[in-house]
Amino acid sequence: MAAPVPEGDPFAAAMGEAVQMAIMARRLVMAVADAVRRQQQRRQKGREEELPPAEQAVSEAATEVTRLVPADLATTLMGGADWPQTAQQLVALRRAGVDLGELLPRVGDIAMMVRDAVAANTARTVRERTGEWERMLRETLPAGPVREAILASPTWPDIAATMARLDERGADVRQALAAAHNEGVGVDQAVARALAADPAPAASRDAKASYGPLTIGLDLPKDLDLSDRARALRQLAISPAENERYSRWVLEAMPGREREAGLLLSHRQWPLVAARMAQMETESKPVREHLTRLMADTSWEQGSASKTGARLMEAATDALRRPLGEAAASRVKVSTTAARAQSATLDPTKRQAAGKSATPAEPGTAAHRQQSGPVPSRGRTR
Repeated sequence: MAAPVPEGDPFAAAMGEAVQMAIMARRLVMAVADAVRRQQQRRQKGREEELPPAEQAVSEAATEVTRLVPADLATTLMGGADWPQTAQQLVALRRAGVDLGELLPRVGDIAMMVRDAVAANTARTVRERTGEWERMLRETLPAGPVREAILASPTWPDIAATMARLDERGADVRQALAAAHNEGVGVDQAVARALAADPAPAASRDAKASYGPLTIGLDLPKDLDLSDRARALRQLAISPAENERYSRWVLEAMPGREREAGLLLSHRQWPLVAARMAQMETESKPVREHLTRLMADTSWEQGSASKTGARLMEAATDALRRPLGEAAASRVKVSTTAARAQSATLDPTKRQAAGKSATPAEPGTAAHRQQSGPVPSRGRTR
């Protein structure tokens, strides 16, 4: 419960709101940390450990919070209705190997940053747009288990709503999210150390098999799992609505060829094509114009019928990557060896990198795109 605010005192009211927003930021960080802890335990043990009893957790956590969190935030935090749940999360993190003496001061710094930003910008109001936050998460955080754990967490809708409210009050959500992600990575590593596991697993079989022309320039997670379509789409940050839209565009681009379009859409590696279409939307490129090439050049029909889906995968990738205006006859042949050597699979603990295509070093070799810095907000193809 927040401290009472003297009636008619606008400054006190503004500060009270700022403290509340700081507590929301703290909840965002804790939700991210708890989601990572759960994901790490599922990955290493096959199950999540039960949270400690609330009464016991409140007693254990209160001393640490009072000692390590700024007084105004600690008072508001422990007076909130969700304090027992927060205490359970804190104790669970400590038991999983996280040093609260290091975590809580950093969480406090993030909350203070938000508090100060809101206090300086209390007049700003914007329309709530929680649907944007999954895209912001993808653009702000690198591919890997931390990002997947957040999106797959049952608390994700609450995290998105919290991000929207923080933005509404003038806080820099990207900065807060990036800081929270760094703490999540620390949690990931701490839990992994406690479980005597490597926090950075080797590339999965699907990730290795996908290196090459299909993934040039894409943000490919190391633990890519194409055997589970829903999970693969989550790993590549493709929402169900986006996947449905991209599937519809393929069907529209291949009128009268629904069976062949179905072979492309049902192919095991379809999520990679969907990811490329999503990337093109981010870059405001005309995805549907590129897809019309699937009927303009039907060389994918030639060959064994059992391999039609695989040929359509290659044709779709080429149609999407080749600049408009470049004739099909001049299609660049990609060196698979060179492409595999430069495939942009990212280490989950490092910042996401994506950008413009590099100029090929020699004819016949297409290089992966390399660029540092944040990804621009996605535009929508009309």
